[in-house]
Amino acid sequence: MSYEYIERFKKFGFGLFCHFGLYSVLEKGEWALHSLKLDKDDYFSLIKKFNPSKDWAKKLVSTAKKAGCKYITLTTRHHEGFSLYDTCSLNNFDAPHSACNRDLVREFVDACNNEGIIPFFYHTLLDWYNPDYYNDFPKYIEYLIKSVEILCKNYGKIGGLWFDGYWDNPNADWQFDRLYSTIRKYQPDAMIINNTGLSELGKVTHPEIDSVTFERGLPVQVLSDGKPIAGEMCEGITDHWGYTSGDISFKSVSHLIETLVDCRKYNCNFLLNAGPKGDGTLTAIETEILTYIGKWININKEVVYNATPTDIKAENADIFTDNNYYYAIIKNVPMRANANVSRIGDYKIVKLFTEKSITDATWLDNGTPIELIDSTSFTTKPFEYSISLSIRVAKFKLK
Repeated sequence: MSYEYIERFKKFGFGLFCHFGLYSVLEKGEWALHSLKLDKDDYFSLIKKFNPSKDWAKKLVSTAKKAGCKYITLTTRHHEGFSLYDTCSLNNFDAPHSACNRDLVREFVDACNNEGIIPFFYHTLLDWYNPDYYNDFPKYIEYLIKSVEILCKNYGKIGGLWFDGYWDNPNADWQFDRLYSTIRKYQPDAMIINNTGLSELGKVTHPEIDSVTFERGLPVQVLSDGKPIAGEMCEGITDHWGYTSGDISFKSVSHLIETLVDCRKYNCNFLLNAGPKGDGTLTAIETEILTYIGKWININKEVVYNATPTDIKAENADIFTDNNYYYAIIKNVPMRANANVSRIGDYKIVKLFTEKSITDATWLDNGTPIELIDSTSFTTKPFEYSISLSIRVAKFKLK
């Protein structure tokens, strides 16, 4: 069997996670129903207010593309049980029966296809709305599999399915053989991902799993003695996954770029979450954060998308290669400025531990030559005044 689709996924590098549902209208986070002990009837009645703008998907995909994302993983159904897609009469708790009266997954997929972005579907395994989850689990599994079948049949080619919630009842008979074979029947090249949660980072739970997850935890090297296994780390721009008006804990652009580098150091993708508001739009600050991440990626795209980590160790840098060139990624590089303007940091010396010699060395951001100290080391020059990218990449060959 060909696993080209897994190798292709490993090169995506960066994706956008999108938590969007009824909780977006409430503006108190995706776990508000349980964490805030809200009245269920009042909460589920938010379906009458759920009415995203007509261009929500186009704006979301446009922002993701500017950010350098190769794929978007959308919560087609989160734990609240509300579906952004047409459930085809499985129940009426879906977007076509909400105030918007539209299939939002269709709009999302169309927007992705128009921009060359790969659509991925997040889908919950647990369900707070469907009573069968608690009272008749075998019946609930039938509902779950039929739901996934709809997603696999009705929206054309997708990048994969991203499941979440198995950790809520790990000893139950989830019938994963049936669930995963349903995906393979209609989408043979779709990535199958089942999030193991915060407590079991990087665990493979089934032979059909194509990528392990690292939820809010930096990845490690993903090893496999059988078929190839990818890795993916998910994190939020804020502390919540779903939009929350009371959350101002925005992570900095430089921190998020460092996290991307830390993921790529282990050949894992970085799935960064932004939660749309009730109308489907992202906040201005999340949009800007994603845009500035995209500026750094655009300058350094050949290492983000095409290079993989090497066994070569170095002081003050992580070393990657695309099998033609090598790249040294150096963090916390300062900007050169007048002493009255900025305190210059120490110049880092990068030293490679290799018997080969560095040749043809240039800075990836501006193409200027790098002056070597000796055959395996060089000084990291600061960014020139008016430029400060935090992380700098050296490009070179080894002979």
